[in-house]
Amino acid sequence: MLKTIQASQIAGSLGAEIRGVSLADELPDDVIAEIRQALLKYQVIFFRDQKLTPEQQIAFGKRFGDLDTHEFVLGMPDHPEIIRVVREADETTLNFGGAWHADVTHQESPAMGSILYAVDVPPYGGDTLFSNQYLAYETLSEGMKRMLDGMTAIHTARGPFAPEGRSKNNWKNMQVVTSEKAYEEMEHPVIRTHPETGRKMLFVNKTFTVRFKDMTEQESAPLLDYLFRHASHERFTCRFRWTPGAVAFWDNRAVLHYALNDYTGYRREMYRVAIAGDRPF
Repeated sequence: MLKTIQASQIAGSLGAEIRGVSLADELPDDVIAEIRQALLKYQVIFFRDQKLTPEQQIAFGKRFGDLDTHEFVLGMPDHPEIIRVVREADETTLNFGGAWHADVTHQESPAMGSILYAVDVPPYGGDTLFSNQYLAYETLSEGMKRMLDGMTAIHTARGPFAPEGRSKNNWKNMQVVTSEKAYEEMEHPVIRTHPETGRKMLFVNKTFTVRFKDMTEQESAPLLDYLFRHASHERFTCRFRWTPGAVAFWDNRAVLHYALNDYTGYRREMYRVAIAGDRPF
């Protein structure tokens, strides 16, 4: 039961807007505990009309754990924990985050959560979609669940961040550093157990998952393609319309997200911090 904040669910599968709190304040522990409770219940929570300095966004993120720095996207010079997700009005190429994904699953311990703050938003477009991966798992057939339980998937950052990756021709106004390190591979379970709720979820995504362990990419492709489509089915999703000062805080363990690219001719800038996570099991 939430006592100090109010939550209004925005879609049938996940997502809620939170009222009654200013994230710029030094919030008491019981309010932080309620925000975490809401995050676990709704998987992604939204706050409107916030006014955050970089220092305040960092301080809020640290109430939930240590902060990650991105391996391939440089943070702000004075605040390396914050990356600027920016697309200028004259850009026409792929936007950053413009595919269904969970953040940094190429890492041994992917982020627990991400906090995105709207600095500059277009007059329309640029919404973000989120998809509930508990439901993605729970709606699989019993036969598919049995097959996937115990399977391991290979994740790598080579698609976006290798020297010949997507960043070569995109994201010109972001501080992206390509590296041979992007070719490194990491193993994660296809079906992950959430460390706080104990629920099982599907844990593959099109941006970073390339094959199953002990299988070739060609052999893996038919099943992975099915899982990618299934994971983002509309009945698992919610859609968030950004406004100036809005904040989205999502459980990166339990959701996928997708930044829509439908605002060419307008500028969009977000500040993102990521909370360190643990090794999936």
